Amino acid sequence: MEISEVRIKLMNDPHERLLAFCSITFDVSFVIRDLKIIQGAKGAFVAMPSRKLMDRCPKCHTKNHLRASFCNQCGVRLDENRADKDDAGRARLYADIAHPINSECRELIQEEVLKAYEEERVSAQQEGYICRYDDFGEEDYARLGPYEEDYDETPLVQSSRTESTVHRKNGQVFRIDAAEDRSDGKPPHHNPADQPAADRVTSQNREPGAQGDSFGSGIV
Repeated sequence: MEISEVRIKLMNDPHERLLAFCSITFDVSFVIRDLKIIQGAKGAFVAMPSRKLMDRCPKCHTKNHLRASFCNQCGVRLDENRADKDDAGRARLYADIAHPINSECRELIQEEVLKAYEEERVSAQQEGYICRYDDFGEEDYARLGPYEEDYDETPLVQSSRTESTVHRKNGQVFRIDAAEDRSDGKPPHHNPADQPAADRVTSQNREPGAQGDSFGSGIV
């Protein structure tokens, strides 16, 4: 068995014990993800992907994680110390989803993963560094649908005078005009001063007797 690829995702918090996530590929055929690199008392080590252990509520039989103080369904109080203990007296709260079954395999995985982790730390200091851990081809360009094959996003014609842009889509041509620039000092198309005098309402058009009228006058 050969580890053909290791991908590392570094964590940015220097105060956390979790240093990175990683994935390993065996023989270019099988991938295991979500391994963790954790800072321990004697140095960094590799933890296998795991899940939280759960048990059932004795009242409603709903599953709860072993650290739950109350049932998530019925609310009955649960014993917080009900989890089994390992040889060191620590509560067993997680179970490995995938793990090696002999020490040789575990040492091989840990050696290759920690080596890749140190290399990734050096690469992360370089300009233009991109993490490949979550790279599953999402950066590739998707193919267009059958009705969008003729779509072209590149502007075909651009006029420097009007700043209009012509686009082509499905065999049709569309022109998009930019907003007009008023920096040349020219007046707008519709100047209120250019309107005919008959269309403008001023106080001179009011009847002489109406100048002294107050608000609401003339209401019967």
